This record gives sequence, C-alpha cells and structure tokens, in this order.
Amino acid sequence: MTTLHNLIEPEGLLGHFRENPPEGFAILELACGAPAFAAPFDLLTTTSATVRRRAKRFRPAWFLKPRTAFIGTTVSELAPLPEALPADALVREIMTTLARDYPFVIVKDLPSDTTLVSEEDLAASRNVANACRDAGFVLMEGQALAWVPIDFASIDELLGRRSPARRKNIRRKLKSRAAMQIDELPLGDARFLEDAFLATLYAMYLNVYQQSEVHFDLLTPAFFRAVLQDATIDGVVFLYSAVGALIGFNLCVCANGRLIDKYVGFVYPAAREHDLYAVSWFHNLEYARTRGLRCYVAGWTDRDVKKELGAHFTFTQHAVYVRNPILRFALRIFRRFFESDHD
Repeated sequence: MTTLHNLIEPEGLLGHFRENPPEGFAILELACGAPAFAAPFDLLTTTSATVRRRAKRFRPAWFLKPRTAFIGTTVSELAPLPEALPADALVREIMTTLARDYPFVIVKDLPSDTTLVSEEDLAASRNVANACRDAGFVLMEGQALAWVPIDFASIDELLGRRSPARRKNIRRKLKSRAAMQIDELPLGDARFLEDAFLATLYAMYLNVYQQSEVHFDLLTPAFFRAVLQDATIDGVVFLYSAVGALIGFNLCVCANGRLIDKYVGFVYPAAREHDLYAVSWFHNLEYARTRGLRCYVAGWTDRDVKKELGAHFTFTQHAVYVRNPILRFALRIFRRFFESDHD
C-alpha cells in the first residue's frame, strides 16, 4: 500500500474499505495511489438541519444527488494523501481523470491544524489545498471533528473541570453504569466467527444509521465481518448489556497513541433509557487513560452532545470542484450555507 499522509487509523481499515465499499459506492483507481471512490452524494449533506428540512419540501428525493468522485475514504477521519507525490501532480491527475468524468469532485477532510497530524502532514495537506484552489476548486470548511486529550488522572478529575450544572447532569447519566455489564472483545475474537452474533451487531448498527438525519455511507455486513475478524488491527469492541440483554456496542481502534471511535450500534429505546451514549463516552475515556493513550478521537456527528460531554474540536477543509462553471460560481457565493459547523 502507498505510504500516506494524515492516516491516523490502522491501514487495515482502508484495505477493508476497498474490498467491501459501502452500498452504492465504487472504488476508483488512481495511478498515484490516493484512495478514491464514487458515490451518489446529497449536496445538502453538510448544510444545517434547518436548511435540509426546508429544501426537502421543494425538491424530489432524487434531486441534488449527483454521482460524485471523492479523494479519501469514509473509514479514515482525514484525507489520506500519497507521501511521495507532489501536490500539483496529484491535482493534475484528478483534473485529467475524475474532473472529466464527474460533475463534482471532492478532496475530503484535509486537516487545518496539527491537532491530530504532524507538521509534515499539515504542510502536505496545505500544498494540496493550494494546488486545488489554483486549479479552480472551491475550499470549504468541513465538519467539526471531536477529540479529547487524555490529560487527566481520573474521570472525577475530568468532571471537575466542567461547570456545576454540566457536572451534575453528566453524573446523573452515569448512574446507569451501575446497572450495566460491559464486556471487551478484541478484533479477531472467536465470537466474531458466529454468524448470529455478527447479524445482531449489524442490526444494531442499522438502528443508529436509520435514525440519523444524515445518510451517506451505509456500511455492508461484509465490511463489518472483515473488520471484526481481523486480528491484525489493534481494536476492541465494547459490549453493553442491561438486564441480561445486549443493548449496544462500540467498535474502537488504536493507533499512534490514539483511541479512535469508529462505529456504534444501539437497541432502542433501551440505549436511551440507560444513557448509553454518555456511559460509553466515559468508558472510552477511561479505557484510553488506562492504556496510556494520548487522546480519544470521537468522530464528526452529534457536535452539540459531544460539546456537552467535554469534547474539543478540530476542523478540516474540503476542496470541491464543480465542472459546470455557473454552479462553480454559485458555490463560491453560497458556500457558507454548506459549512454548518462553522461558528
């Protein structure tokens, strides 16, 4: 595999993405080795919930979902860029191949600071962003990526940094922990060879996917099977049970001193009744602390909830190329409506 900038996850995840892409996705082969895929993309995905709700009143379901080419993956938090390739060469290949065949091309999730990447990675990402801009791409702010530094000796110390009202609210939710059993299974465990168990976990993942406001990458059972059975990936699945029944799971991976939260599945309404989101959040933090990790990376969605739980945020950039010059001009004018996490 090509050596990549910005890859904070184990490389194995990218391999499973290529072999088992989400439903409706097609893997694109670039000579430079940059991961890429094509998928139908709802152009309103990154707008605010209010804008999405209003737009749905005035457009058919198929409208504004063009087949779009992406540089990146949906299993990596940041844009994996080939280390050995100059930025102008990467962008030149994008323009001579993908931009010719797709109405929209997006280089997704270029880091904007060194929160999670090295200075070298950031410099390479800025070079790509600049080369994209020079080629006619529009640079847009991406979503807020949540993370928490593991700079505390105990959860009590961490909660002590919160306001009294927030501390009280979190402690109330964490009372549910006493009624739960939490088990840990490393990736590759023999239980992940059981078809019925895999089906149960995937059904819980679908529960979360279906209740989400934004639907983009629907991961397949084959992808989950491949990841869960891959003992070469340093990862763990936390299983949450209450009253003898499994009510949720959380799949996390470890790499470069980070615990990275990748996938969850819940049984509703039991997960809500037991405040499983908050319980699993603090369980992950304690797990990261006891393993001596530097930070917990908690993903893109549910920004307000994660802020309430004490998350920090780092932003990324997307470089967007629109083949139609009129639409490209319109995007430059109205891009702020697509930067929904921008304060």
